[in-house]
Amino acid sequence: MNALLIYPHWPDTYWSFRYALPFQGKKAAYPPLGLLTVASMLPRHWNKRLVDSSVRPVTDADLKWADVAMISGMLVHEREVRVILNRCRQTGLRTVVGGPITSSANLEAHADHIVFGEAEDIVTELTGELESGCARAVYRGAALPQLDYTPLPDLSLINPRHYSTMAVQYSRGCPFKCEFCDIIEIYGRIPRTKPPERIIGELDQLYANRWRGPVFFVDDNFIGNKRNVKQMLPAIAEWNRRRGTPFRFFTEATINLADDDELLRLMRYAGFVSVFIGIETPDEDSLKEAQKFQNTKRNMLDGIQHIQSYGIEVMAGFIIGFDHDKDDIFDRQVDFIEKGAIPLAMVGLLQALPGTQLYRRLMNEGRLLQYGDGNSMCTELNYVPKMNARQLVEGYRSVLKRIYDQKSYYARVREFIRRYNPDDVGGFRPEDYLTLARSMLRQGVLFRGRTEYWKLFFGALTNYPRAFSTAITLAMMGYHFQKMTEQVCADEK
Repeated sequence: MNALLIYPHWPDTYWSFRYALPFQGKKAAYPPLGLLTVASMLPRHWNKRLVDSSVRPVTDADLKWADVAMISGMLVHEREVRVILNRCRQTGLRTVVGGPITSSANLEAHADHIVFGEAEDIVTELTGELESGCARAVYRGAALPQLDYTPLPDLSLINPRHYSTMAVQYSRGCPFKCEFCDIIEIYGRIPRTKPPERIIGELDQLYANRWRGPVFFVDDNFIGNKRNVKQMLPAIAEWNRRRGTPFRFFTEATINLADDDELLRLMRYAGFVSVFIGIETPDEDSLKEAQKFQNTKRNMLDGIQHIQSYGIEVMAGFIIGFDHDKDDIFDRQVDFIEKGAIPLAMVGLLQALPGTQLYRRLMNEGRLLQYGDGNSMCTELNYVPKMNARQLVEGYRSVLKRIYDQKSYYARVREFIRRYNPDDVGGFRPEDYLTLARSMLRQGVLFRGRTEYWKLFFGALTNYPRAFSTAITLAMMGYHFQKMTEQVCADEK
């Protein structure tokens, strides 16, 4: 059989990095790791072709070639997935949809086959029944699979040069129980990890494919199982050092990372340079409301600065719209982001995602208006907030405008660079000079905020040369965040 694996185009969000990618000459931020892994589970005699719609569109020739289209995505991709499914249906092409999106979106009327759950225990049965012509409409995983034998992703299906970052997965699941989060609903609260040798195998494969640069551990909470991750990190560190540090790693974790100096040292030595942390809000009552207890009873600003002192940048997520949010929450969010010297702050309005505890609570309270689409930058609320809705949306936009104002943003970057204590990761690669030239032209000559750009440029080059590449990267990322902020605030009335 000919299997066409399709990943939908990313909509414009902070996470798409659409406006930062042209600096690097890239087409997408990350490859579709889930589909690449599923591809390795398909029968060896099947022919496979992968289309990442962020890299190139699906063509009529692709659809004509295929016997089955296998589509994956997240909730934020629902609209694009429906378009792809309808297009396949018009051509008579059989479709299978899986991935996180099936846990949140109702696609049964659009797809021939729906897969709920993780692929490891499902693909063999699914492909056998597809071949025999007796495939069922719905497949469900009986349990959450262990990851010991999850195969290496099939990198032959992509051109790594199209991506700014490669991706690997070490674990699934998170031990916490945040009310608004769908991760624990999909992947469970007992983190499952791969053995160190499996991760080394993935790094070997990336290295053999001549990848050099950033690698994203896509785990939703990399430190969910601290014991296992501490056993794995020395193997990564030894691998990375032995090859001259070809990879720089980043991931997602929780604020309790700041409590564990051993773990921070291991991550730094392994080559981790950045971590995304869900801060959500500086309001203690709102954190308790959201059951984000790991963020309570602590000074989160001190924790962020402690992580930064290990040469690890903190990106952070923030949410506005909790029931306990008061009129001053907008100023408090801005103040926290500035004091934390957090250049990349993903601020979004609260959404009640299908399947979450929050969704169920708001439904029981009669406050649910519609299910969320996963795009936290959407200003159309899907629930009835306690705060006046117009005040909430206007306050949200005011936060974005203040934190991504040119002067404010570059001031945060400069303060972060001052705190930052990175390892010396070496000089620029040849392609980095072209990226730097594009940044100098677009941001230093053509874009507003030129004065602030050059202040950062020369300040980092003169006073913090080891952090110079980080400073320029943050300048380029800031360009994307500023453009996205303009879009969110464009329809303000």
